[in-house]
Amino acid sequence: MKTFHFARAAAAALIGVAFVGTPARAEIKNYEFQLVQPTVKAGADRVVTVRLVDRTTGKAVPDAVIFSTRLDMAPDGMQEMATKVTPMPGTEPGTYRFKATFGMAGRWQLSLDAKVQGETGSVENKLVVTAEK
Repeated sequence: MKTFHFARAAAAALIGVAFVGTPARAEIKNYEFQLVQPTVKAGADRVVTVRLVDRTTGKAVPDAVIFSTRLDMAPDGMQEMATKVTPMPGTEPGTYRFKATFGMAGRWQLSLDAKVQGETGSVENKLVVTAEK
């Protein structure tokens, strides 16, 4: 009888060790893009930099795959006024840069969709960038 209890206790201990050794993953909802600079000058070839952050740790997330971008004036009721967004290399891990033409002063919405390595689902954010004269 004691052997049976010992075997069950050993099995439970092994299962516990297996769970402790497994790294915890954040949920996709815990990731968000943040603007590095909320304003730009209106005009051609302006650069917008964003940072992808894991909100549970506060750390920047490198190597995300951004698969959709859009920049338009939806915050000012002009979503039909969209402009081309060109990805550029980031300057530090976890930052993502985009070049675009801000044709006029006002509020522009940068919509981003990305995949985070090892996570299920995608990060979707809409950030408001203010273009100034």
